[in-house]
Amino acid sequence: MNERLLTNGHLVTWDETGELIEEGGLLIRDGLIADLGDSAALARKYPEAERLDARGQLIMPGNICAHTHFYGAFARGMAIPGAPMQDFPDILERLWWRLDRALLDIDVEYSALVCLVDAIKHGTTTLIDHHASPSAIDSSLDQVADAVEMAGVRAALCYEVTDRNGPEGAQAGISENVRFLHSLKERTSGLLAGSFGLHASLSLSDETLADCVAAARDFDTGFHIHAAEHESDEYDSLYKYGKRVIHRLNDAGLLGPKSIVAHAVHVDQAEMNLLRDSNSWVTHQPRSNMNNAVGAADIEGMLRLGIPVCLGNDGFSNNMWAEWKAAYLMHKAAHRDPRRANGMDISQMAIKNNAALAGMFWPDLPIGKLAVGAAADIIFVDYHATTPLTAGNMPWHIIFGFESSMVTTTIAAGKILMKDRELLTLNEAEITARSRELAADVWQRFEKLSM
Repeated sequence: MNERLLTNGHLVTWDETGELIEEGGLLIRDGLIADLGDSAALARKYPEAERLDARGQLIMPGNICAHTHFYGAFARGMAIPGAPMQDFPDILERLWWRLDRALLDIDVEYSALVCLVDAIKHGTTTLIDHHASPSAIDSSLDQVADAVEMAGVRAALCYEVTDRNGPEGAQAGISENVRFLHSLKERTSGLLAGSFGLHASLSLSDETLADCVAAARDFDTGFHIHAAEHESDEYDSLYKYGKRVIHRLNDAGLLGPKSIVAHAVHVDQAEMNLLRDSNSWVTHQPRSNMNNAVGAADIEGMLRLGIPVCLGNDGFSNNMWAEWKAAYLMHKAAHRDPRRANGMDISQMAIKNNAALAGMFWPDLPIGKLAVGAAADIIFVDYHATTPLTAGNMPWHIIFGFESSMVTTTIAAGKILMKDRELLTLNEAEITARSRELAADVWQRFEKLSM
């Protein structure tokens, strides 16, 4: 029996009680949390278990990212030829829709590895990824999946179907989603899950939407799509189809309790009602929204309606606490109102709602809390509060006190991925060196596509 006892920590459980256990510990058995409570009592109860001493650090559930793009890793540091990009459609055309076309199979693998190193170092143990590589579609999700299993984190994957590379490209994207969803039966690690990916309404015809819905019927899955990230998505839908984006997606059969709508920055009240009534998930990515200057989604309005708004990063670093901070500050600045985006709203998205979304992909495995029977996805955080620390004020300690460098140990499915800041499953130096070489070639192909 595989047992490891974590001792001498302060447990931040994030469970239903919100309990904070001083001088706590927990027992990991076969990838799950088998017991938790007083550290000394557990040490007496399980004298034969292998020990891992937290040395007074916080012991917390690993972070969860509700929407990301591993494929965008090689954009870091890239110079975009020409005049500054003037709006989000220009950013899509001149950056992302050229970068993804410049990726080859090996680039897909190392883009994922770069992001997974980043995730482990930042204590993010579950990620929901949305992939695109139009020049290397077939088996691209296997490239990502292999990297995920090597790293040891959890990830739900999908391929981004779009019409922007012609009908053959759209059908290849559909086929890749179908192939990968079938292949999940052959992967036994328990770390992987799948969804059916689409880009956005503005790059998908009615015919392609119908093809996606038809192709997904054989699977117990939903869809993962960007919606109303910028006004252009709404304008395009109104002009071409006479309806707003969310209504178009609903009419096509894309919304539902297993579907993820990323961004929803420019949805109106009727669209919010439809998102609620369809039990769809919405993800909020504040750093990306600020970077792309697309506006601030009405996260508070959606939360009040009962829409499960989650927190993602859209391909920014997998430091989810930075996303907490950005969400907390962004809406105050956007509305010039310090009452906006209360810390409890941010924690609702990042903790409870993200955990519930992860539970949709791993329905038999509680994720995102420290409780008996939950996944042993755990981090040590070297944070020693200089003011009282309670379950009630923890969100504000995270927003104003936590830094990513405080993560010292990362565990997923009971396996130690990083110990005392040393990566154990991935060779960061090799990945970094190889990704530099590959990114240089990608940038050369990108420049040719820009001419």
